[in-house]
Amino acid sequence: MDDKTHGLDASALKGLAHPSRLRLLDLLDRHGPATATQLAALTGENTGATSYHLRRLERHGLIEDIPERGKGKERWWRTRSFAFDGDRLRHDPDTAEAAEFLLAEMVRQRRAELANWLEESRTTPRPWIEAGVNSRVAVRLTREELADLVRDVTQVLDAYHDRARERGEGVPDTARVIVHFDAFPVGLGERDRPERDRPE
Repeated sequence: MDDKTHGLDASALKGLAHPSRLRLLDLLDRHGPATATQLAALTGENTGATSYHLRRLERHGLIEDIPERGKGKERWWRTRSFAFDGDRLRHDPDTAEAAEFLLAEMVRQRRAELANWLEESRTTPRPWIEAGVNSRVAVRLTREELADLVRDVTQVLDAYHDRARERGEGVPDTARVIVHFDAFPVGLGERDRPERDRPE
């Protein structure tokens, strides 16, 4: 995690593990900066409820306002990068429920985004199709190599994220691009080991 990525502590994790707040984060991520009024219109909630959830997200460092964009009391919100140690938090009795909920939501969101892309790609312009990729690679690595892989890919993703953030919204010939990156070892967990290989 670099100095631009906000780490979730137990309090922030519990604050995020709420359907309405996850929905607001998804909308800000999908559509870019927005006000509480705009988000309320998209969610069907009243502005008071939306403002409350936005303040909670801000309190935990998950979103930030854009002072130069607001007029008067109007506040425009955008997401902040964050990460959390899901494995550690799901084994802590105090945060296990919230961590499991958030991890399950992340999997659900990935599945939904891929399903939506499969349908939308039927009519997406061919040059954009050719520029993207859907791939899966299985490779045998050491623990150190896995850590290096994650670091290297993350640095590339961060560089493009920063470039897009500096450019701002509404630039011609750009599209919202979703990048899923997962790198995890398989066959090391107790559930995955053959019965004969498990300790007595």
